[in-house]
Amino acid sequence: MLIRSFKLSDHIAVTRLFEEVLSDDCYKETMEAFARQISWDCELVLVAVEGDEVIGVIVGTIDNNKGYYYRIAVSANHRGKGVGKSLIQALRRRFEQRKVSKIMVSVDAHNEVVLPVYEAMGYSANDFYRSTHRLKIVNG
Repeated sequence: MLIRSFKLSDHIAVTRLFEEVLSDDCYKETMEAFARQISWDCELVLVAVEGDEVIGVIVGTIDNNKGYYYRIAVSANHRGKGVGKSLIQALRRRFEQRKVSKIMVSVDAHNEVVLPVYEAMGYSANDFYRSTHRLKIVNG
């Protein structure tokens, strides 16, 4: 498995992965935020690739000098194999290279289910960002 930055040629595969993994409401919100993030800084969108197949994606953003994990999706056939954890670790390194003041997990109704993955990697309730102020990539 290779973790790398998103490339424009990944767009169709990433869109299909989001369609496969996310609910309809989550998909719509995520695609809008994804489009904004790749237009601002595609280095914070990472894909996990096995062969020619995109098997995972993570979308991060920086807002007010804080790094946020926004959305993660892993193909059903590749769950439980460390793909999500590898994506989180790789994005963490990107945030650290950018010297953000804090790294947070953006929490909304759509991603509560993945919080145990972040907890298993050492993130705690203090690292979970729940707020009425929405991130710029979601707010527009």
